[in-house]
Amino acid sequence: MEMTGLGLVAAMPEEIAPLLRKVGKPRRENRQGYNWYRFEVSGVPVTLIESGMGPRHAQAATRALIEAAQPALLLNFGFTGAVRPGLEVADLVLAERVLFLNADQVVEQPRPDTALVRVVSDTLTAGSQRVVQGTLVTAASITSKAALGGRLPAELPHPVLDMESAAFMTEAARAGIPALVLRCISDAADEELGFSLDEFCDAELKIRLPRVLWTVLRKPYIIPQLIRLADNTSRAGKSLADGVHRTLGALAGCGATGGNRP
Repeated sequence: MEMTGLGLVAAMPEEIAPLLRKVGKPRRENRQGYNWYRFEVSGVPVTLIESGMGPRHAQAATRALIEAAQPALLLNFGFTGAVRPGLEVADLVLAERVLFLNADQVVEQPRPDTALVRVVSDTLTAGSQRVVQGTLVTAASITSKAALGGRLPAELPHPVLDMESAAFMTEAARAGIPALVLRCISDAADEELGFSLDEFCDAELKIRLPRVLWTVLRKPYIIPQLIRLADNTSRAGKSLADGVHRTLGALAGCGATGGNRP
């Protein structure tokens, strides 16, 4: 089967919008319950799907993307939280390993493509952004970074927390498609919030304004935290968009975006 182009998966509009502003005017459509965006980078077709938060949504969206676009290469991108000190807001983390937090176990997942990690790392480190190679730890539900830190091996390089990467990598491996994960720090390890994100979300992990307002009414002391979080998200979004755009350029230029796969 001929597979060409790049397939992108991101969970939230806040992660996607800054990138779309950089690529011009993508073609947008809503299909199969997802927002899809199509554009080109250096003549290479790119298809982006907005998955929604959580492993189940990431798995279904990645599968839908593979079936619809048949990409030669997959990239997952988005925000992440630092588990240990050393990473700050707007730092980029290129995954060299992906783990899944399953109850009391941390389970190894399919690894990102080593050669492509090297290509992207060389491209990103040549710029002004701080980028490290690290370990993505995917939780099935909203999880405390502090609680997670004590459960991970001390030697684990730059562990960060998300909710989608493991499911994304599993689907990519199942389809035999090389895949990468690029994340941007939106909250440092010492950022302790007086609320949990699940207080803002419904059962489908979608943020709902009435739930946000109700939480603020019950906990007015979190307002300064929300203001700080909004600023951090804005900074992380710009850094993430720059990193993803440069990553797409590197991948488009290295000849990894077209070819035959069984």
